Amino acid sequence: MKNTVRVLLFIAVLALSYIFYFDQYLSGMVKYFSIVFTFSVIVIGFLIFFENRHPAQTLTWLVVLGAFPFLGFIFYLLFGRNYRKEKMYKEKYILDQETYNKFEPGPKEINADMFGLFQEKHFQLAQRIGNSAISFSSETKLLTNGNETFGEILKWLKTAKHHIHMEYYIVRHDEIGNQIKDILIERANNGVKIRFLYDAVGAWQLSKDYINDLKGAGVEVVAFGPVKIPVLNNKFNFRNHRKIIVIDGSIGFVGGLNIGDEYLGKNPHFGFWRDTHLFVRGEAVRTLQLIFLQDWYYMTNDDFLTPGYLSPDPLENANDGGVQMIAGGPDNELSVLKNIFFSMITSAKKSVWVASPYFVPDEDIFSALKIAALSGVDVRLLVPHKPDKRIVFHASRSYFPDLLEAGARIFEYQKGFMHSKIVIVDEEMASIGTSNMDMRSFHLNFEVNAFLYKTESTSSIVKEYLHDLEESEELQLEEFQKRHMGYRILESTSRLMSPLL
Repeated sequence: MKNTVRVLLFIAVLALSYIFYFDQYLSGMVKYFSIVFTFSVIVIGFLIFFENRHPAQTLTWLVVLGAFPFLGFIFYLLFGRNYRKEKMYKEKYILDQETYNKFEPGPKEINADMFGLFQEKHFQLAQRIGNSAISFSSETKLLTNGNETFGEILKWLKTAKHHIHMEYYIVRHDEIGNQIKDILIERANNGVKIRFLYDAVGAWQLSKDYINDLKGAGVEVVAFGPVKIPVLNNKFNFRNHRKIIVIDGSIGFVGGLNIGDEYLGKNPHFGFWRDTHLFVRGEAVRTLQLIFLQDWYYMTNDDFLTPGYLSPDPLENANDGGVQMIAGGPDNELSVLKNIFFSMITSAKKSVWVASPYFVPDEDIFSALKIAALSGVDVRLLVPHKPDKRIVFHASRSYFPDLLEAGARIFEYQKGFMHSKIVIVDEEMASIGTSNMDMRSFHLNFEVNAFLYKTESTSSIVKEYLHDLEESEELQLEEFQKRHMGYRILESTSRLMSPLL
């Protein structure tokens, strides 16, 4: 019955839009323009239909084009042409696969007694589609918030002897940005080779002075995915959201913090900024290095796949569980990170704890969380109380009633803005990185996550998550259902856009 109502509503909206449109413009050149424009919208509608997308995405685009032909047309040109995605990144995908096969060790055998049968199946999946083996010869350290994270980053950058590789979505020309720039210039003047890759859209405000200062010292600075005319360039929608640092091939950083003072809590609008990053040393750094070098090659055609870059210093007596670095992006049609998250959730025996500033899951992840909660698994979701992207914020809240009814617990972080991207299963297996629990991270952005299996950092993540819950307010279903009708309408409208977010 619901589907029938939706179809009838869509037909009604389309018909009304058609009548209104032609009642307004029925003279002169405008008439001919409207005919051409309407024909274009209809053609796009057929293209979307025959692309065999997920039904929710197809219906959303058809509704947008039907209800708002002009805006929908522009929005489709900017964000909707996914049929070109495979073609755009096919070469990158093939090169990446060849590189991983050549330089990454084969899948490691997993001790079922240590992790259990279900987790063993998860590991087989993660190693197969993630293109990287699980390392049992690596060391990790959890870094909480900006002060600790940037303190470690600044310290280790100063130790670089051979090279520094950095890849970021956002880079600010502010206090912390200048501190990092000064260290990079000092290291470059001492013979250290430095390569700096930033996203052209995420860091669009980065000043030319900042870039020129780095280049003047010999630092190679490259923008990922530059966009001159967004409407005519479909790459505008596929961004590099990764945050990677590799120092001398043996020290690495990955996580949720970009380079900017707001990540140190200095933005008065957000105040305290809750985030999580990870320090990595040893074998697992090679995968971070490979991810960076492949992204660098994609933009420059410069190949540095040599032992000097891919031979991390061995660690003595490293016995801290398993560490695996996995990249995801629009170049891989397997939706790698989403499917690994799905595997983690469905393999849970006791608990699934998630923290994400942007919670807009697709149907697979949403169903997995609901089924886990209905099965008696302790499902918890930690999200911000204060939004930074209002459409995403309201879309997120539209998912809350179903989760609460299934028995999941939802907490809103009250102390400031919560930007951590965490998944914890059974307090033994965890993910930390750049990927949010949303469709953009699953299907559109280039992301990278660290997956930790029974490491000391896993225990630290569990402790920090429980501490974050103490700074949060738990939503109760009865109270949440009493929210104003205006909010419900806003949430439903925002959710309608969720396949596009």
